[in-house]
Amino acid sequence: MIKLRKAGERGHANHGWLDSWHSFSFAGYYDPAHVHFGALRVINDDRVAPGMGFGTHPHSDMEIISYVLEGELEHKDSMGNGSVIRPGSVQRMSAGTGVLHSEFNPSKQNAAHFLQIWVMPDRKGVTPSYEETHFGDEEKRGRLRLVASNDGANGSVTINQDLRLYSGLFDGDETATLPLAADRRAYVHVARGNAEVNGIALEAGDALMLSDETSVTVAAGQQAEVLVFDLA
Repeated sequence: MIKLRKAGERGHANHGWLDSWHSFSFAGYYDPAHVHFGALRVINDDRVAPGMGFGTHPHSDMEIISYVLEGELEHKDSMGNGSVIRPGSVQRMSAGTGVLHSEFNPSKQNAAHFLQIWVMPDRKGVTPSYEETHFGDEEKRGRLRLVASNDGANGSVTINQDLRLYSGLFDGDETATLPLAADRRAYVHVARGNAEVNGIALEAGDALMLSDETSVTVAAGQQAEVLVFDLA
């Protein structure tokens, strides 16, 4: 079974400094049909104005992944971490028993475009932790590169959940297939560009939810960046 959700069907909030599209219920947006997909709880497609950002705020018992598409994002947290992540970087913060953090766009001229992804953990009360890894375009070109997993396989960031996140860049005749085990399902999000997934044409912001399928195939990309979540 494959379900298509178009980009324009998502929740939307424009706060001036922040323009955000919500794939799942978040803040003032509630859709009972799209609260979560398995352990995947949030995909916010955020654009942050120059010099603006999210002030220090708390989180607990959530795995938070930041995936930058354009610009820069400056991170600081109560664990003492501080860095600026750019396209290709995947940042993971396990909030666990509680953490404070902030995220700002340090540029005075360019907007920052990133995906804020939340995954519900497989257990509560873990010790908060932070990890950041960079994946070059050559690692994702024409293939689905593992970037987050529960076991840190192949240099991916480690999350406390049975979920594997893949990222790929596709143009022209480049194609990649990810097999799905019988007890798995997949969520596909097109971060930018256009691509066909299992023969269905998708544009930026579109998503597919796949259950009882044997594989996910990405093809016919046009400057496409695609994320695939393999979930229990």
